[in-house]
Amino acid sequence: MKKLVIFLYAALATTVLSSASCSKFIDVNASPNNPTVVQPSVQLPTITVGTAFVVGNTLGRDGDLFIQHYAGIANQPQTEDRYVINGNYDNEWRSDLYGNNLIGAQTLIASNPTSPAYTGIAKLIKAYNFALTTDMWGDIPYSQALQGLGSVQPVFDKQQDIYEGTTSIQSLFDLVRDGLADLDKTSVLKPGADDFVYKGDLTKWRKVGNMLLLKFANTVSRKDPALAAKVINEVLAKDPAGSTVMGSAAIAANSEDFAVPFGAAVGNTNPFYAYNVTNRPDDQMASTRFLDSLASYNDPRLPKFFTTTPGNTAPTETTPFGKFTGFENGNTAVAPSRDPDPTKTKRSVYNTYVQGNAGEGVVRLLTNFQRSFILAEAAITLKTPGIADSLYKQGIRASMQETGLSTADINTYFHNNPAIVTLRGTDARKVNQIMTQKWVAWVGNGYEAWNDYRRTGYPRLQPALNVSVTPNIPQRLLYPPSEIAGNGANIPAAVITTPVWWADKTESPYYNNK
Repeated sequence: MKKLVIFLYAALATTVLSSASCSKFIDVNASPNNPTVVQPSVQLPTITVGTAFVVGNTLGRDGDLFIQHYAGIANQPQTEDRYVINGNYDNEWRSDLYGNNLIGAQTLIASNPTSPAYTGIAKLIKAYNFALTTDMWGDIPYSQALQGLGSVQPVFDKQQDIYEGTTSIQSLFDLVRDGLADLDKTSVLKPGADDFVYKGDLTKWRKVGNMLLLKFANTVSRKDPALAAKVINEVLAKDPAGSTVMGSAAIAANSEDFAVPFGAAVGNTNPFYAYNVTNRPDDQMASTRFLDSLASYNDPRLPKFFTTTPGNTAPTETTPFGKFTGFENGNTAVAPSRDPDPTKTKRSVYNTYVQGNAGEGVVRLLTNFQRSFILAEAAITLKTPGIADSLYKQGIRASMQETGLSTADINTYFHNNPAIVTLRGTDARKVNQIMTQKWVAWVGNGYEAWNDYRRTGYPRLQPALNVSVTPNIPQRLLYPPSEIAGNGANIPAAVITTPVWWADKTESPYYNNK
């Protein structure tokens, strides 16, 4: 039991990110095969790719199911599509988040005091991973986590305290601010090729930090609108004089997206590709509900997101982008079969936008379109600066550009669909429009789309069919069995229908409160 908990929060074994071998903790001879110091050039790519892996693997896939981008048709995804999630997520909690990304970031911070270029990036990655963990589970080990033998059974801090801080707990906002401060300091070592995303461009990492501030402000905006508005204005105040893009101190171009690349070589592929193509091709396919929504919008991103199927692949008036075949979320029927020839599959699955041609697709963590949609929503609900309709249009354009659509095709879509690309009606309806387009744009990142749905109730989704645990779309994940076994006395009671703090359904003129 004790060994298990030590592993959870100090990662003393089976992780390449540990800054010390077991010889640091027990009196044995040092092994030349287990170095006591890992170079930051090794640590940085490991936690960067590890963060993208978490978002693109089980947690992200389940988010895709909950918000109905994808549907489960067999094995674990089929049960999770019907909200049967009890007993899952040990690997994600123990190994990926606490045992890899978080302890790796903390190790990089602690072992490189003269290289704040690295520690600054590590603090941003640490903040992102802690946010993801608390967003999915609610209260989590935070202030006493990552302390090795100092706290083998850490307390679970309240989500509100993690986001907003207390006299003894650093807020996620302040953790990001610390990271940004580090990036402005003189550094002995600086990242280069080991920075898989920005190749050592610290200006772009500063944009990541400011984007995190916007993301966190957006997350808490329902529960603490005053704080959210203050943080958003803090970021907007950093925009360079003369900038024509609102929020340009954050990610303000698609080329600046925090998007982690993968490779086509076996073992290096995008996690969506590894699961859906290489390992478990019979487990998932496109959600009929999402396909129908995109078709009703005449959305040109549809063939970029999903593959077509035989039967009517030529464009027609009713199928302008070809034929797509989805599956109803929660359906217990047998899914359409796959032909032996994979080019003639009868299932629409994720296309190259998500997976790449051979697994080299990126996982998008923070994006330009996200900035636009956040600021559009905030202009309505928080009265922060900006013209909501213009920001909304910018978000749609940025997403369409990201899929590879030409400017001419985008302009044609805008011309032909003014009711979709123009905010209109009440503020509540405008927020609904914004969140629906953000839901569309987040294909490939179920974590962010699920966050937005839980916070706002938009778009208005019906629960999956044949649910047995709860009649409603889950509001949180359940704590993993290993954590219950090793630290059960500190775990708060929670069920999947209980909203996390920032999604608690309080009265609001803008959001669906069901």
